[in-house]
Amino acid sequence: MAGYADDLALAHTLADSADAISMARFRALDLKVEAKPDLTPVSDADTAVEKAIRATLGRARPRDGVLGEEFGRSEAAAGPGTRHWVIDPIDGTKNFVRGVPIWATLIALMEGDTPVVGLVSAPALGRRWWAGRGLGAYAGKHQHAASRIEVSQVRRLTDASFCYASLNGWQENGRLPQMLDILLGVWRSRAYGDFYGYMLLAEGALDAMAEPELSLWDMAALIPIIQEAGGKVTDLDGRTCADKSSVIATNGLLHESVLTALTPRG
Repeated sequence: MAGYADDLALAHTLADSADAISMARFRALDLKVEAKPDLTPVSDADTAVEKAIRATLGRARPRDGVLGEEFGRSEAAAGPGTRHWVIDPIDGTKNFVRGVPIWATLIALMEGDTPVVGLVSAPALGRRWWAGRGLGAYAGKHQHAASRIEVSQVRRLTDASFCYASLNGWQENGRLPQMLDILLGVWRSRAYGDFYGYMLLAEGALDAMAEPELSLWDMAALIPIIQEAGGKVTDLDGRTCADKSSVIATNGLLHESVLTALTPRG
Protein backbone atom coordinates (compact mmCIF):
# COMPACT_ATOMS: atom_id res chain seq x y z
CA MET A 1 0.00 0.00 0.00
CA ALA A 2 2.95 2.33 0.55
CA GLY A 3 3.46 2.44 -3.21
CA TYR A 4 -0.04 3.77 -3.76
CA ALA A 5 0.50 6.35 -1.03
CA ASP A 6 3.52 7.62 -2.95
CA ASP A 7 1.52 7.68 -6.18
CA LEU A 8 -1.28 9.55 -4.46
CA ALA A 9 1.20 12.13 -3.16
CA LEU A 10 2.46 12.56 -6.73
CA ALA A 11 -1.13 13.00 -7.95
CA HIS A 12 -1.49 15.91 -5.53
CA THR A 13 1.68 17.47 -6.91
CA LEU A 14 0.33 17.07 -10.44
CA ALA A 15 -2.95 18.66 -9.36
CA ASP A 16 -1.16 21.62 -7.78
CA SER A 17 0.48 22.35 -11.12
CA ALA A 18 -2.77 21.79 -13.03
CA ASP A 19 -4.71 24.11 -10.72
CA ALA A 20 -2.22 26.94 -11.20
CA ILE A 21 -2.48 26.68 -14.99
CA SER A 22 -6.25 26.26 -15.23
CA MET A 23 -7.14 28.99 -12.74
CA ALA A 24 -4.91 31.46 -14.58
CA ARG A 25 -6.96 30.82 -17.73
CA PHE A 26 -10.42 30.54 -16.14
CA ARG A 27 -12.55 33.48 -17.30
CA ALA A 28 -9.54 34.91 -19.16
CA LEU A 29 -10.61 37.31 -21.88
CA ASP A 30 -8.05 35.86 -24.30
CA LEU A 31 -8.96 32.20 -23.69
CA LYS A 32 -8.63 30.28 -26.96
CA VAL A 33 -11.31 27.67 -27.69
CA GLU A 34 -11.46 25.33 -30.68
CA ALA A 35 -13.77 22.50 -31.74
CA LYS A 36 -12.38 18.96 -31.82
CA PRO A 37 -13.43 16.53 -34.59
CA ASP A 38 -16.31 15.32 -32.40
CA LEU A 39 -17.40 18.99 -32.08
CA THR A 40 -16.67 19.13 -28.33
CA PRO A 41 -14.69 22.20 -27.23
CA VAL A 42 -11.04 22.24 -26.22
CA SER A 43 -9.38 25.30 -24.70
CA ASP A 44 -5.75 26.32 -24.46
CA ALA A 45 -6.05 25.47 -20.75
CA ASP A 46 -6.94 21.82 -21.55
CA THR A 47 -3.82 21.34 -23.65
CA ALA A 48 -1.52 23.28 -21.30
CA VAL A 49 -2.63 21.28 -18.27
CA GLU A 50 -2.16 17.93 -19.99
CA LYS A 51 1.27 18.91 -21.31
CA ALA A 52 2.39 19.95 -17.81
CA ILE A 53 1.15 16.71 -16.23
CA ARG A 54 2.80 14.60 -18.92
CA ALA A 55 6.11 16.44 -18.46
CA THR A 56 6.12 15.79 -14.71
CA LEU A 57 5.14 12.15 -15.12
CA GLY A 58 7.90 11.70 -17.68
CA ARG A 59 10.41 12.74 -15.03
CA ALA A 60 8.81 11.20 -11.93
CA ARG A 61 7.39 7.96 -13.41
CA PRO A 62 9.39 7.08 -16.55
CA ARG A 63 8.22 3.46 -16.31
CA ASP A 64 4.53 4.42 -16.48
CA GLY A 65 2.47 5.03 -19.60
CA VAL A 66 0.02 7.90 -20.00
CA LEU A 67 -3.43 8.20 -21.58
CA GLY A 68 -4.84 11.72 -21.87
CA GLU A 69 -7.98 13.09 -23.45
CA GLU A 70 -6.14 15.64 -25.60
CA PHE A 71 -2.98 13.78 -26.69
CA GLY A 72 -3.95 10.13 -26.55
CA ARG A 73 -1.83 7.24 -25.35
CA SER A 74 1.95 7.19 -24.94
CA GLU A 75 4.03 4.28 -23.73
CA ALA A 76 6.55 4.63 -20.93
CA ALA A 77 10.05 5.76 -21.90
CA ALA A 78 11.34 2.56 -20.29
CA GLY A 79 9.04 0.40 -22.44
CA PRO A 80 5.51 -1.06 -22.08
CA GLY A 81 4.43 -1.88 -18.55
CA THR A 82 1.32 -2.64 -16.50
CA ARG A 83 0.94 0.84 -15.01
CA HIS A 84 -0.44 3.89 -16.76
CA TRP A 85 -1.86 7.24 -15.75
CA VAL A 86 -5.17 8.47 -17.16
CA ILE A 87 -5.67 12.22 -17.42
CA ASP A 88 -8.64 14.44 -18.15
CA PRO A 89 -7.03 17.89 -17.97
CA ILE A 90 -10.35 19.71 -17.63
CA ASP A 91 -13.49 17.66 -17.11
CA GLY A 92 -16.34 20.07 -17.79
CA THR A 93 -14.72 22.15 -20.53
CA LYS A 94 -18.10 23.53 -21.58
CA ASN A 95 -18.54 24.89 -18.06
CA PHE A 96 -14.96 26.19 -18.06
CA VAL A 97 -15.33 28.17 -21.27
CA ARG A 98 -18.64 29.69 -20.11
CA GLY A 99 -17.28 30.74 -16.72
CA VAL A 100 -19.19 28.14 -14.70
CA PRO A 101 -16.93 27.01 -11.80
CA ILE A 102 -17.93 23.31 -11.91
CA TRP A 103 -14.95 21.76 -13.70
CA ALA A 104 -11.99 19.70 -12.54
CA THR A 105 -8.74 17.99 -13.43
CA LEU A 106 -9.05 14.19 -13.18
CA ILE A 107 -5.93 12.14 -12.47
CA ALA A 108 -5.91 8.35 -12.18
CA LEU A 109 -3.35 5.56 -11.96
CA MET A 110 -4.28 2.17 -13.35
CA GLU A 111 -2.64 -1.20 -12.74
CA GLY A 112 -3.59 -3.12 -15.85
CA ASP A 113 -7.32 -2.51 -16.26
CA THR A 114 -7.92 -1.51 -12.63
CA PRO A 115 -7.93 2.09 -11.37
CA VAL A 116 -6.00 2.09 -8.08
CA VAL A 117 -5.49 5.83 -7.45
CA GLY A 118 -7.86 8.66 -8.23
CA LEU A 119 -7.77 12.41 -7.64
CA VAL A 120 -10.28 15.08 -8.66
CA SER A 121 -9.26 18.70 -8.24
CA ALA A 122 -11.85 21.45 -8.67
CA PRO A 123 -9.90 24.63 -7.88
CA ALA A 124 -12.71 27.06 -8.74
CA LEU A 125 -14.77 25.28 -6.07
CA GLY A 126 -11.80 25.15 -3.68
CA ARG A 127 -12.17 21.38 -3.26
CA ARG A 128 -10.44 18.08 -3.98
CA TRP A 129 -11.40 14.44 -3.65
CA TRP A 130 -8.93 11.54 -3.68
CA ALA A 131 -8.40 7.89 -2.86
CA GLY A 132 -5.91 5.07 -3.18
CA ARG A 133 -6.78 1.39 -3.07
CA GLY A 134 -6.88 0.36 0.58
CA LEU A 135 -6.19 3.93 1.75
CA GLY A 136 -9.74 5.29 2.05
CA ALA A 137 -11.40 8.25 0.31
CA TYR A 138 -10.99 11.86 1.36
CA ALA A 139 -12.19 15.34 0.44
CA GLY A 140 -11.12 18.82 1.40
CA LYS A 141 -9.39 21.97 0.30
CA HIS A 142 -6.06 20.11 0.05
CA GLN A 143 -4.43 16.97 1.44
CA HIS A 144 -3.62 18.59 4.79
CA ALA A 145 -7.16 19.94 5.27
CA ALA A 146 -9.36 16.94 4.52
CA SER A 147 -11.90 14.55 6.00
CA ARG A 148 -12.61 10.94 5.20
CA ILE A 149 -15.79 10.50 3.16
CA GLU A 150 -18.39 7.73 2.91
CA VAL A 151 -21.43 7.03 0.79
CA SER A 152 -24.97 7.27 2.15
CA GLN A 153 -27.04 4.49 3.70
CA VAL A 154 -30.22 5.13 1.70
CA ARG A 155 -31.78 1.79 0.79
CA ARG A 156 -34.85 2.61 -1.33
CA LEU A 157 -35.05 4.44 -4.65
CA THR A 158 -38.14 6.28 -3.44
CA ASP A 159 -35.95 7.84 -0.73
CA ALA A 160 -32.97 8.51 -3.00
CA SER A 161 -31.38 11.63 -4.43
CA PHE A 162 -30.55 10.69 -8.02
CA CYS A 163 -28.16 12.46 -10.39
CA TYR A 164 -27.75 12.39 -14.16
CA ALA A 165 -25.87 14.45 -16.74
CA SER A 166 -28.54 15.08 -19.39
CA LEU A 167 -31.49 13.34 -21.02
CA ASN A 168 -30.28 13.46 -24.63
CA GLY A 169 -27.93 10.51 -24.23
CA TRP A 170 -30.65 8.37 -22.69
CA GLN A 171 -32.91 9.09 -25.65
CA GLU A 172 -30.16 8.04 -28.06
CA ASN A 173 -29.50 4.95 -25.92
CA GLY A 174 -33.16 3.94 -26.09
CA ARG A 175 -33.65 4.06 -22.34
CA LEU A 176 -35.25 7.47 -21.91
CA PRO A 177 -38.57 6.01 -20.65
CA GLN A 178 -36.71 4.06 -17.97
CA MET A 179 -34.72 7.12 -16.91
CA LEU A 180 -37.84 9.28 -16.74
CA ASP A 181 -39.54 6.66 -14.55
CA ILE A 182 -36.58 6.81 -12.16
CA LEU A 183 -36.54 10.61 -12.07
CA LEU A 184 -40.27 10.76 -11.37
CA GLY A 185 -40.09 8.07 -8.70
CA VAL A 186 -37.11 9.13 -6.57
CA TRP A 187 -37.20 11.59 -3.69
CA ARG A 188 -35.07 14.14 -5.57
CA SER A 189 -33.31 14.40 -8.93
CA ARG A 190 -30.72 16.86 -10.20
CA ALA A 191 -28.52 17.06 -13.33
CA TYR A 192 -25.16 18.14 -11.91
CA GLY A 193 -23.18 16.42 -14.68
CA ASP A 194 -19.52 15.60 -15.26
CA PHE A 195 -17.40 14.68 -12.21
CA TYR A 196 -19.45 16.62 -9.67
CA GLY A 197 -22.38 14.27 -9.18
CA TYR A 198 -20.06 11.33 -8.63
CA MET A 199 -18.11 13.17 -5.96
CA LEU A 200 -21.33 14.20 -4.20
CA LEU A 201 -22.22 10.51 -4.28
CA ALA A 202 -18.89 9.59 -2.67
CA GLU A 203 -19.54 12.18 0.04
CA GLY A 204 -22.99 10.80 0.77
CA ALA A 205 -24.73 13.97 -0.43
CA LEU A 206 -26.62 12.01 -3.08
CA ASP A 207 -27.21 8.32 -3.61
CA ALA A 208 -26.91 7.30 -7.28
CA MET A 209 -25.82 8.60 -10.67
CA ALA A 210 -25.94 7.10 -14.16
CA GLU A 211 -24.66 8.06 -17.61
CA PRO A 212 -25.17 6.19 -20.91
CA GLU A 213 -21.95 7.26 -22.63
CA LEU A 214 -18.48 8.33 -21.48
CA SER A 215 -14.75 7.67 -21.97
CA LEU A 216 -12.12 6.08 -19.75
CA TRP A 217 -10.61 9.46 -18.84
CA ASP A 218 -14.05 10.63 -17.69
CA MET A 219 -14.32 7.83 -15.14
CA ALA A 220 -10.96 6.30 -14.19
CA ALA A 221 -10.18 8.81 -11.42
CA LEU A 222 -13.70 8.64 -10.01
CA ILE A 223 -13.85 4.85 -9.56
CA PRO A 224 -11.31 4.49 -6.70
CA ILE A 225 -12.86 7.42 -4.85
CA ILE A 226 -16.38 5.99 -5.05
CA GLN A 227 -15.21 2.47 -4.18
CA GLU A 228 -13.04 3.54 -1.24
CA ALA A 229 -16.00 5.58 0.05
CA GLY A 230 -18.04 2.37 0.08
CA GLY A 231 -19.91 2.74 -3.20
CA LYS A 232 -20.23 0.58 -6.31
CA VAL A 233 -19.56 1.29 -9.98
CA THR A 234 -20.57 -0.83 -12.99
CA ASP A 235 -21.73 -0.31 -16.54
CA LEU A 236 -25.41 -0.52 -17.51
CA ASP A 237 -25.09 -4.30 -17.81
CA GLY A 238 -23.65 -4.69 -14.32
CA ARG A 239 -20.07 -5.34 -15.43
CA THR A 240 -17.27 -3.94 -13.27
CA CYS A 241 -14.65 -3.32 -15.97
CA ALA A 242 -13.05 0.12 -15.82
CA ASP A 243 -13.13 0.90 -19.54
CA LYS A 244 -16.83 1.69 -19.54
CA SER A 245 -18.92 3.28 -22.26
CA SER A 246 -21.73 3.65 -19.70
CA VAL A 247 -21.87 3.83 -15.92
CA ILE A 248 -24.07 3.32 -12.90
CA ALA A 249 -22.59 4.54 -9.62
CA THR A 250 -24.45 4.11 -6.35
CA ASN A 251 -23.99 3.80 -2.61
CA GLY A 252 -24.03 0.04 -3.20
CA LEU A 253 -27.34 -0.50 -1.41
CA LEU A 254 -29.29 0.89 -4.37
CA HIS A 255 -27.26 -0.68 -7.14
CA GLU A 256 -29.48 -3.61 -8.08
CA SER A 257 -32.56 -1.38 -7.96
CA VAL A 258 -31.01 1.10 -10.40
CA LEU A 259 -29.77 -1.68 -12.69
CA THR A 260 -33.22 -3.22 -12.78
CA ALA A 261 -34.94 0.12 -13.35
CA LEU A 262 -32.68 0.89 -16.34
CA THR A 263 -33.08 -2.52 -17.99
CA PRO A 264 -34.53 -2.22 -21.53
CA ARG A 265 -38.16 -3.22 -21.78
CA GLY A 266 -38.98 -6.29 -23.82
